[in-house]
Amino acid sequence: MPHTEGDPLVVETASGAVRGVAGEHREGAAGVGATGSVRHWRGIPYAAAPVGPLRFRRPQPAPPWEGVRNASAFGHAAPQHENRAITLPPGVTQSEDCLTLNVTAPDADGPHPVMVWVHGGAYVAGSSAQPLFEPSQLAAEGGVVVVSLNYRLGALGFLDFSSFSDPAGSPEEFEANVGLHDILAGLAWVQQNIAAFGGDPGSVTLFGESAGGGCVTTLLATPAAEGLFHRAIAESSPATSVYDAERAATVAGRYLRLVGLEPAEAGRLRELEPGVLSQAAFDLVAAVSAEAPGTLAIAPVVDGVLVPEPPVDAFREGRQLRVPLVIGTNHDEASLFKLMKSPLMPITQASVHAMFEAILAERPDLGSAAPADLEARIEAAYPRFPRHGSPAELSRDAGFRMPSIWLAAAHSRVAPTRMYRFDHAPAMLRMLGIGATHGAEIAYVFGTLDIAKKDPSFDLGGLKAARRLSSEIRGRWAAFAQAGEPEVEGGQTWPLYDETTRSTLVFDARGTVVDDPDPEIRHAWGDAVIAFR
Repeated sequence: MPHTEGDPLVVETASGAVRGVAGEHREGAAGVGATGSVRHWRGIPYAAAPVGPLRFRRPQPAPPWEGVRNASAFGHAAPQHENRAITLPPGVTQSEDCLTLNVTAPDADGPHPVMVWVHGGAYVAGSSAQPLFEPSQLAAEGGVVVVSLNYRLGALGFLDFSSFSDPAGSPEEFEANVGLHDILAGLAWVQQNIAAFGGDPGSVTLFGESAGGGCVTTLLATPAAEGLFHRAIAESSPATSVYDAERAATVAGRYLRLVGLEPAEAGRLRELEPGVLSQAAFDLVAAVSAEAPGTLAIAPVVDGVLVPEPPVDAFREGRQLRVPLVIGTNHDEASLFKLMKSPLMPITQASVHAMFEAILAERPDLGSAAPADLEARIEAAYPRFPRHGSPAELSRDAGFRMPSIWLAAAHSRVAPTRMYRFDHAPAMLRMLGIGATHGAEIAYVFGTLDIAKKDPSFDLGGLKAARRLSSEIRGRWAAFAQAGEPEVEGGQTWPLYDETTRSTLVFDARGTVVDDPDPEIRHAWGDAVIAFR
């Protein structure tokens, strides 16, 4: 591992030297893995602070620094309205100067494959510093370099104000999808610098969950991402929640009204405090999702520049990046949203009906059947509908499961594709009706089941079995990053997904291959993408 001054913790990057820490970890997190120690570098700028005239613009190169920069602490989280579901760790503050990343590398000679993590949070919340993402176990046991990054969120990252730009292209110009541009800048930083940390820039796996998974599937349909990563893992991606410019402009106009601005005053968005912008984004998300169930107010946009077409269209036409892909969802995705009383997913019969009405009014191309017939056909695949939480099950499949199946089917025609479903839940979570909810697999991927010592999830037992499953999942993810083959010793061979067998690895007590799980539901939804534009 290249270093300066004879210090193995000092690494030279294109912008300057950084000093990391060895084996340091937060309470409850492993700083030393089962097979060796790791080294951490945190809070490294990968782009300039997006402030002043750079607010709402794509990221610019990080300015160089003199001397050796202390890289022992996480950088600022992107400005956001904190909520019960996603809270920032103690000591992590918010700032627009948030474009930093973290590197955790095995204390062993490389080059090692690289895994770049994109956190979730509905495009409005989250941070790479969340304890759930502590990467020591994954890095040490898997022999991989793990990179995690912050990117702009909410109005600052994913609202598209470009329809309000000055046509002359003055500094008042707005650009779309700057949060996605941030991730691309982070990936470019990896290409330029990761060899100095013992990583292999020719073997990069991009992986993320929820909104992070949505960024992964969107970037797979982004030509500008070509060559920046070589494999991808999309966990619970809302892959169809990428909207056209017309919808984006309408939502952006509504946001302007929330902050008291007229369209002609859009330039004044650069004068408002980040906290004001974050609060308005939070209010916008709640209002839009409540009024138009099944939609996200803040999400990537088909801008014709970075994202040239809806990702699902790119996949169906074979225009996506042809890299190996692992994609999947959790068995009980919607239970978290129901528990948190979140408007982000329709979980009642009335809201599900409103979702179908709106989609079919907007999408007459979905077939010749009457709208009521399509809705009735799908609802009939859920025998308990509308009782016993079945609206949430239908919403789960509309938002996560079916989009992942549609993408997996299309991608399997052009590149190696594997699909999973995470079904595992300890007895306590099953008893509470939470099950394998949204985000439940993350602790298994990173090996962080023990971080929350007061977590009641294992009060009725099951921790030993969860640790075994975590070891398998962590091993498969690392093996995929190593060679594109997610196999582990003693585990079932994970076959490629195709449109005939639809082989899926179902993670419960262990990974078990099931061909075409829940075929009646898949047949009811059909092969045509049912989603908003």
